[in-house]
Amino acid sequence: QVQLVESGGGLVQAGGSLRLSCTASGRTFSRYAMGWFRQAPGQERAFVATISTSEGRTSYADSVKGRFTISRDNAKNTVYLQMNSLKPEDTAIYFCAANQFFISTLGRQYDYWGQGTQVTVSS
Repeated sequence: QVQLVESGGGLVQAGGSLRLSCTASGRTFSRYAMGWFRQAPGQERAFVATISTSEGRTSYADSVKGRFTISRDNAKNTVYLQMNSLKPEDTAIYFCAANQFFISTLGRQYDYWGQGTQVTVSS
């Protein structure tokens, strides 16, 4: 089992920045590809970003490309999502997830999920 705990959400004005963190416990963190997803009110969960296990390959949703950066620190069992130039449409609950095998943009391919952290961007 892998337990994931997100933190760093909050209220920010449009154009501002936030950094989300997701800390893992349990099995070896470095063996898991990690992803960030988000779910806005009344919408389905959507892919945001993903990062591979150790070589640092990344992939982003078009809506966040150039504004968000995913990174990881395997020594700290933590994955980050740096969010810059935030927009009101970025408002959502943000979830981190762990995938045992490969990076993926599909939520159904992730094995473990955190409880989420709320991000609210005011206009």
